[in-house]
Amino acid sequence: MKGSICGRGYGLVRVISAVIILLAISAPVFSAKVTLSPDNWGLEEGRACIDCHEKSSPGLTHQWRESAHADANVNCLDCHHADAVDDDAMEHEGSIIATIVSPRDCARCHEAEYRESEGSVHSKALVKLEKKFPNLNDRVFGEEMTAAGCTQCHGSKIRVKGDGTLDPDTWPNSGIGRINPDGSRGSCSACHGRHGFSKAQARTPAACIRCHSGPESPDGEVYNSSQHGIMYSAHRDKMNLDSDEWVTGKDYSAAPTCVTCHMGAAPGLNATHDVGMRDAWRLNGPVSEKQYLVIFQDGDRRDLPASHAAPRRGTQLSRLDGSVGKVKAVATPGRRRKAMRRVCLECHSKGFAKGFMRQFDTVVKRYNEKYGKPAQAIMNALYEKKVLSPAPFDEPLEFSYWRLWHDEGTRARHGAAMGSPNSTWWEGMHLVAQNFYGTFLPLVRKTAGEELGNALIDQFVSGQDHHSWLRKSTQSNPGLGYGIGIPGDE
Repeated sequence: MKGSICGRGYGLVRVISAVIILLAISAPVFSAKVTLSPDNWGLEEGRACIDCHEKSSPGLTHQWRESAHADANVNCLDCHHADAVDDDAMEHEGSIIATIVSPRDCARCHEAEYRESEGSVHSKALVKLEKKFPNLNDRVFGEEMTAAGCTQCHGSKIRVKGDGTLDPDTWPNSGIGRINPDGSRGSCSACHGRHGFSKAQARTPAACIRCHSGPESPDGEVYNSSQHGIMYSAHRDKMNLDSDEWVTGKDYSAAPTCVTCHMGAAPGLNATHDVGMRDAWRLNGPVSEKQYLVIFQDGDRRDLPASHAAPRRGTQLSRLDGSVGKVKAVATPGRRRKAMRRVCLECHSKGFAKGFMRQFDTVVKRYNEKYGKPAQAIMNALYEKKVLSPAPFDEPLEFSYWRLWHDEGTRARHGAAMGSPNSTWWEGMHLVAQNFYGTFLPLVRKTAGEELGNALIDQFVSGQDHHSWLRKSTQSNPGLGYGIGIPGDE
């Protein structure tokens, strides 16, 4: 087919076709079978750990005794044992151990889950935090708040002291993007808990809401006020959370949880520990954009805005941490959406799912065009004209802009994504509008001066159809208690 109209895109078509296998068409399995021989665990020396800790920390041992690990004869030393050359190795009661059980340790048995999570957006949570909010953390909050707040979810870079113990400024920490002493990223206990290692716990919304709540990621509030959240609250006892496979429509149908939509198995769709695989939109930014999923040869992954050209297989592309990798496959936003929609179809018709996705998309596009892009253009112009200093958060206008897209705008977009009308409107776009018209634009005039401020507002706001109502100054507003019943205002 060389020279045909398919020629230029053929390589990309092959890449996308390959990734279909990764995203959608395969037999559903929640977790891979452990293939490591049982001879590799059940260390005899580990029994002494249990005898001692039953006295010093009985709650810990009680959790372990009720776990799948205990049933399989996996004991403390099987997970905590270390080599003397390890950075965090320490001698404890005659054994060489490490305090942290890292994802790489878990990979001895759970290799597939490790590969998926290591390449996921979760494992890069600390990198994203440092790139996105360095000045907010260091200047506005301070190191103490960062350690007790931000990094408890995003993860810390664990520092080891000379004696093998862990620096208390970086530990304890179970953040999902934690950088461990062995170089691995992540924390299995962030979702599964320590010593209980519970798949049921990881499947509950509460496991996600611990971090996905508040302005940065308001999913807890959004989910709880959605029909899905209401159904889960009413029918939690029917969720079969301890099921081995946990395939929606087969093992449970009472309600979806966060895991159901973002990670869970459905007929024809594999479960995955790559939590961002099915996300077609980037919703946590000043302006939302659809995104490719780029998969590297070594299994690492990154999102790439759809405004960029999709990279070809074999080309070099930078990763989120700045290193360079070779591209193996690329999934389009449409393919990612198809995988997400496959879950929806277990409980909804194709028409229902398609209509819901359309409503979600139109809310995101309206936010972008009416508020996100005009506000971003004004801010960029003020930085370029040096009206605003490069230092963030030293002007009231910057906090107004931050609230507009990060707090209120994020809530509106997440509300539309998850079916929470209150989050979409009253707690979302309604507050975006209040901020944009009532605070942001007046602060633009105050910060830039009336002449430049009005010029920027005329250029990026007033001429748009979205804001045409501003030119209708004679039309009364019954919502403010004036003009009720005036002829011509119907």
